[in-house]
Amino acid sequence: MTSGFNFWDGEIWSFIVTLALLFGGMLLANLLRRKIRFLRKSLLPSAVLGGFLVLIFDAIYKRIFGQSMFDLSTLEALTYHGLGLGFIALAWRHLDGVKGRKARKDVFNTSTVTVGGYLLQAVSGLLITLCLSYIIGAFAAGGILLPMGYGQGPGQAFNWGTNYQSLYGFTHGSSFGLTIAAMGFVSACVGGVYYLNKMRRAGDARAMTENAEAVEDLSAERITGGNEIPISESMDKLTVQFGLVFLTYLVAYASMWLLYHFVLEPAGGFCMNTINPLIWGFNFLVGTAWAILFKNIGNKLRSKGIMKREYTNNFMLNRISGLMFDLMVVASIAAIDLSAFRYREFWVPLLLVCIAGALLTYWYVSWICRHLFPDYSDEMLLAMYGMLTGTASTGIILLREIDPLFKTPTSHNLIYQNLWSILLGAPMLLLMGVAARSRTMTWLCFGICSMLFALILLLQFRDRLFRKKS
Repeated sequence: MTSGFNFWDGEIWSFIVTLALLFGGMLLANLLRRKIRFLRKSLLPSAVLGGFLVLIFDAIYKRIFGQSMFDLSTLEALTYHGLGLGFIALAWRHLDGVKGRKARKDVFNTSTVTVGGYLLQAVSGLLITLCLSYIIGAFAAGGILLPMGYGQGPGQAFNWGTNYQSLYGFTHGSSFGLTIAAMGFVSACVGGVYYLNKMRRAGDARAMTENAEAVEDLSAERITGGNEIPISESMDKLTVQFGLVFLTYLVAYASMWLLYHFVLEPAGGFCMNTINPLIWGFNFLVGTAWAILFKNIGNKLRSKGIMKREYTNNFMLNRISGLMFDLMVVASIAAIDLSAFRYREFWVPLLLVCIAGALLTYWYVSWICRHLFPDYSDEMLLAMYGMLTGTASTGIILLREIDPLFKTPTSHNLIYQNLWSILLGAPMLLLMGVAARSRTMTWLCFGICSMLFALILLLQFRDRLFRKKS
């Protein structure tokens, strides 16, 4: 063959084998969850359980054959790109506007709970790793990965752990972030099951029966929509959805590449050391911004009659985002380097940060949700705790246990709070680029996050603090 490779070469099959093993782990995990009552009641997502199964199998494989089943760079690429592609798919969806003053207020309050959770996790995580940096030589800024792993999920935890590892010498930084994210899913399930059992002991009817998983409406109207393209013609409808998502991600990459080569690289210094990793670390935000822009352009063209048909479909975009997030989760757990656990500078801060993150997040959402959402505090507590320790999907899993038909505004709040969360959380996200530069900067970031958390509390109690006297 003149092309220089054979179809039976390992390189030709390595990516397919990796995907097959990851999907196989998830399928096995899903089977075990269906058959084993303990796993089903644990509420642990199949992708998380599958990731741990793959990690265990890979450890056994290494012990026998002396090498991993996977190319680590492939797992890391799936983790990184899964986050961006999943968010773009979500951003392309069409959502009805928020109606009513009370609904808008609840959406804003939900965003303050989200950002407050991030800040509390950052403050507690930084305090632990800063103290341990003096005692056992732990990486001082490692604790700020807690809100990235618990609050943002595996993609962001990996992005920033890798940045700190390559730029600031955080040994096993990527595994530190990925392990925090994995432990976040476990914390979400433990805390969620604990609260559900607490409700059952109190005789709460919502938690007395084991709710079936909510099934999404699969009617033809739901899949095809009113003025949407057919399910299958010269090009399959799902192909169109994938095309829009991947082309948007290509535009996002092109914009980041141009910014890097023509602005950041020539500027050097602060731009290269701080702004550049910030831009590439938040690839999902760049992709989301482009998706929203393209979606709004399409809406404008349709309103003027220039474009007649609707090309996006919420049902299929939800499936794409679910696929990407499942792949991201299972690949991120499989990419954890277990050899890092031999070093106390790694596992001691990791253990303390994860325990503190779970306990403080549970306490925080229990307290603040009763204040901000008195009419449906239990639903908000479960959803917010699940989201602030796992992902939005984890929050929905816990919510379905007591609100399977989404009768409360909780799921609505989770969807619409994202824009406010980005705006309110921007200062903390900017700190990610400077927190690891020196121990002094880490202390400074700790102080700023503490002040930002206090400001969030003021926002949450604004009605009580600034109530006009009659």
